[in-house]
Amino acid sequence: MTTLTPTSNPAAGSPAGLPGAPSVPPGLPDPAALARLAGAFFSALPGTSPAAVQSPPLVNNPAPPGSPVAGPGGTGTGVPGAAIPQGHVPGANLLPAAPTHVLSLPNRAPSLAPTAAAQNGLPDTAVTVAPALESRFGGQALGVPHAAAPSPHASAAPAYYFLEGAGRAPHGGAAELREIATFGDPLALHLPRQGPGAQGYGQDRAGKEALPWAASSARVPFDVNAIRRDFPILQERVNGRQLVWFDNAATTHKPQSVIDRLAYFYAHENSNIHRAAHALAGRATDAYEAARSKVQRFIGAASPEEIVFVRGTTEAINLIAKTWGAKHVGEGDEIVVSHLEHHANIVPWQQLAAQTGARLRVIPVDDSGQVLLDEYRKLLNDRTRIVSVTQVSNALGTVVPVAEIVEMAHRAGACALVDGAQSVSHMRVDVQAIDADFFVFSGHKVFGPTGIGVVYGKRALLEDMPPWQGGGNMIADVTFERTVFQPPPNRFEAGTGNIADAVGLGAALDYVERVGIENIARYEHDLLEYATHLLQPIPGVRLVGTARDKASVLSFVLKGYETEEVGQALNEEGIAVRSGHHCAQPILRRFGLEATVRPSLAFYNTTEEVDRLISVVRRLSGRR
Repeated sequence: MTTLTPTSNPAAGSPAGLPGAPSVPPGLPDPAALARLAGAFFSALPGTSPAAVQSPPLVNNPAPPGSPVAGPGGTGTGVPGAAIPQGHVPGANLLPAAPTHVLSLPNRAPSLAPTAAAQNGLPDTAVTVAPALESRFGGQALGVPHAAAPSPHASAAPAYYFLEGAGRAPHGGAAELREIATFGDPLALHLPRQGPGAQGYGQDRAGKEALPWAASSARVPFDVNAIRRDFPILQERVNGRQLVWFDNAATTHKPQSVIDRLAYFYAHENSNIHRAAHALAGRATDAYEAARSKVQRFIGAASPEEIVFVRGTTEAINLIAKTWGAKHVGEGDEIVVSHLEHHANIVPWQQLAAQTGARLRVIPVDDSGQVLLDEYRKLLNDRTRIVSVTQVSNALGTVVPVAEIVEMAHRAGACALVDGAQSVSHMRVDVQAIDADFFVFSGHKVFGPTGIGVVYGKRALLEDMPPWQGGGNMIADVTFERTVFQPPPNRFEAGTGNIADAVGLGAALDYVERVGIENIARYEHDLLEYATHLLQPIPGVRLVGTARDKASVLSFVLKGYETEEVGQALNEEGIAVRSGHHCAQPILRRFGLEATVRPSLAFYNTTEEVDRLISVVRRLSGRR
């Protein structure tokens, strides 16, 4: 393959060979040259290794609008005299521990297979940014292999191959070339390979069991190993083995972009927010309020004023119980929760009931762990004041039909709260479509920092609620005779808030949005199906929670073993799971248990990691 050097751009008009394409600022590589580079790279036949190519150096790397490192004109570093870093030593940029300059922050994008179009109209396979910042193409341009070390189940086929067949021109255009990012993980492959002897996802390969439920329909390419490179902690070793993190329902890990954003805040923006007249206070306030707007957009709220920052889901539910609840729930009234709830969605309501003389009522579940809507309907009456349910069970993974539950609560004249701690990282949430009166979640469950969480409340409800803490930041005027409170959301954010971690949460939501929550949901669904298919038949295994609609939680017990023994055996192999009652004792007791082993999955987990867990459980099963 020929090494390309940058060519000059035309002074005006369209780049050569690209009629109608927008002009490119002087100094940037010619898009036509980049297109030839990409064409040469992708012209390699399946089974061959493309030669190393040299990426044209970039002389500018504009920061996106709104970036914390954008200069006054919207580009550059925003720091006088500071040059934008152009990457690290060729090849070093893909190392998990490679440092990333804070000024690279806005350019760190999740590593999905290329589908988007760049600003100059070219596919992003043909446009490269600084190599250290873009793993989809930059690493290949530097001659660095893109794939991770092959897994035991990886086939010999290359990561790039033709779907339509070489030389064929579908849709009346050039031959369609698509990148399917398998990289050793069969879940990334959803289309049968072309050519004789090709094997599909559901077929036997290298001793792997056939998966009759696996479909061959087309899916969005998903490069899990590239995603994993964005999470530095996944390179940790435990007991001499690479960490497998199957404790995502307890907390999720943080991508480098979140870590970098926190570091940038403390290095360049650290200040208390609001009121102050100096520059850093302005930066910190802008960053904090921008994070509020990101949360609003992420969950589909009507305005940023409906978003209150708290420490987490537990504090969020307590805030609602002790403000809205204290004002609207009285003696003889009823509070409805489900049997699936985390203790955080039980205890605050028990406390409120004890204080007011109200009654707590519980929606039962069936033997699969799904709520019984007919029984729920019977619980509702004119004394029902609030229904508070989880959207996804942290102990079983059951996805609860919250839209129906909310609608039925409203018909009974009650308010509805949805606990989204376990749902926001797995599925698209739209609070207006659900019509929830309140929605709560924690940042650390969606790849953000700990110590930050969110209360969404409909504006009219928040304005009617009294504050639950008093102090600075939440007041409009104070005398010794009386206090005038700020409107929501400030009314509920007394004192100095967790400013940096709110900003970090905003960065986490940016990351999830760039990956695509639908892509995440699809991949995790397949991974859960794969794990369930292999775990369920193991002798002595009892799966707890088998609802048809589930998120990425497997809860099980193994005959002859305490859950702690199973957890310890997995830990010896570097596999982190949760064993215990998961702060959800009522639902486990519904199934006659005090504890389970709970592997919980995320979009950076792989089938190879599932295989490691299955191997340990099978070994334990064979001993007793």
